[in-house]
Amino acid sequence: MTTITYNYMFRCFNRKFVAVEQAPPPDVIDVFSNFTEGDGNPSMSAEQLLLFLHDHQLELDYTAEDSNRIVHDILQSRKQNDDAECDPPNGLTLLEFFNFLFLVEFNAPLKSQVHQNMNAPLSHYFIYTGHNSYLTGNQLSSDCSDVPIIKALQRGVRVIELDLWPNSTRDEIVVVHGRTLTAPASLIQCLKSIKEYAFVKSEYPVIITLEDHLTPDLQAKVADMTTQVFGDLLYYPETDSVTEFPTPESLKGRFLISTKPPKEYLESKQFKDSDSERESIEEGSASPVLNTEVEAVDDRLNGSDIEEEGTNAREKKSPLEYKRLITIHAGKPKGRIRDHLNVMGDLKRLSLSEQEIERASAAYGSDVVRFTQKHIIRVYPKGTRVNSSNYRPHIGWIYGAQMVAFNMQGHGKSLWYMHGMFRANGGCGYVKKPAFLMENGPNDEVFDPKNTLPVKKTLKVKVYLGNGWSLDFSKTHFDTFSPPDFYTKVYIVGVPADKANKKTRIIQDEWFPVWDEEFEFPLTVPELALLQIEVREYDKHEKDDFGGQTCLPILELKSGFRVVPLHDQKGDEYKSVKLLMRICSVCRCDVRLETKNPYNMFANTCRSTLQLPESVEKRQDKTSSFWFHFLYHSHHQQH
Repeated sequence: MTTITYNYMFRCFNRKFVAVEQAPPPDVIDVFSNFTEGDGNPSMSAEQLLLFLHDHQLELDYTAEDSNRIVHDILQSRKQNDDAECDPPNGLTLLEFFNFLFLVEFNAPLKSQVHQNMNAPLSHYFIYTGHNSYLTGNQLSSDCSDVPIIKALQRGVRVIELDLWPNSTRDEIVVVHGRTLTAPASLIQCLKSIKEYAFVKSEYPVIITLEDHLTPDLQAKVADMTTQVFGDLLYYPETDSVTEFPTPESLKGRFLISTKPPKEYLESKQFKDSDSERESIEEGSASPVLNTEVEAVDDRLNGSDIEEEGTNAREKKSPLEYKRLITIHAGKPKGRIRDHLNVMGDLKRLSLSEQEIERASAAYGSDVVRFTQKHIIRVYPKGTRVNSSNYRPHIGWIYGAQMVAFNMQGHGKSLWYMHGMFRANGGCGYVKKPAFLMENGPNDEVFDPKNTLPVKKTLKVKVYLGNGWSLDFSKTHFDTFSPPDFYTKVYIVGVPADKANKKTRIIQDEWFPVWDEEFEFPLTVPELALLQIEVREYDKHEKDDFGGQTCLPILELKSGFRVVPLHDQKGDEYKSVKLLMRICSVCRCDVRLETKNPYNMFANTCRSTLQLPESVEKRQDKTSSFWFHFLYHSHHQQH
């Protein structure tokens, strides 16, 4: 067993700590013994490894060729070791099997490929959405640049927001957060960078949302720029009579524009009541220097010349090309928001602040859910978040809001939740909404996250051990005089009923902590639940130090032993820091709806099988489909 010695100086004394290389946990030893048949020959053949991958890890895609290659590569590595035994076994030793479990390539917690149905309309998906994507820092005084746009696209963000304003001479367009001290960026440069980096992470469409504060002549320039930069890659509908949004699959490698059509924009008091103006007022404090310039632009658009020319003149100055390029029309809630949620006319996108979505969902959440079954809701941060912080994204997701817009340059746990949600579906930036958010019940009822629901499944998580901190951090990063004291916190984030948090014990003075602790989490809506994992270093006198985090969508977790890479506070993955865990998701076979509900029979299907029974599969009754999908959609989708 390898040992490592660490020396720490405390005053005049040299403190010596010995770290012992981690041994396989008892569960790993038991599994190794079971799959090697306990025949006294402590090695695992390629055939036995394949059986382990199939039966224990449920990795059914691996073949005999894969397991042979794995064993061959490990044996070749062993031969290069000068300390190899004279007569080594022909299979994997227990220690080699243990080390194999730390290979992310074979034991990652999530699927790395797109596996959800991508042929539904855009409104059927949660979409990875940025807010003020061009800002490098805070909302008031940071620079505007294409750099944060590039970083967002590299992470897989699919919705990029640009605020468009006239420059100081009012003859060109700049990207800037209006009425603040932020320094402007070039629109053409932002568009070119979007085109260059749009599909490095995901091949699915990029939606560019424009906050348009432009005169008609400058809108014409925007139309010219976008068509010049994107060419045939820019998608727009051929007709105005569109009954549903296109699908992500049909839009691979394409760009879409979402903004308010010019005619609506200019006729609604020239910005005063528009989404973009309302959002700008809510989001940022006004700068006296910039206010003069903005008011001059407003006067130019609202002045007597325009008013005298009338609507027809305004329409002539707004180019048809600009309106034609808009695929997702942005609406604005004049008057009561509820009235707009109940108008199911032409397809549109409605923008609501985080406070507005909370108020709307609390007062008439069912209307929000119904609206998002066909249309799109975009949620954006409240104006007081000048430091580019974020809100809890579930306030939008649990009611079906597709575009929950975040400050990607921000920080904090809310951003970790956003990263976690969009690790689903291969990290492509589009996550299919659960069926129960898209279907109605027999009395036209829809999903209500405030209701108390039966437990659908129980998630069992066992945290064995962690390592890698000694490679990624300096010896004195956590404690000047001794090795760190690590513990792990495990959270469930989702609908209110599913929220939970637990933690392991503290392992003192150890770079290679072993916890070997298991936690259970009953879940009523696993489709919307996230598993948040955070490692902290205990500090008796100050705030506990951060040691890594990750967030994972529960519906997509793989079973068995899993190596879980941790990330820093910005969301970037550490080179070496990992946890070894075991994950088990158990469907609750005793699930029942309330007896007053006549659809209890669909809860019984889990008793005999986890697959959809043929008799139910063939049933076309919309009522049956709704209740069955609500109860078992997650398991059926996962397996």
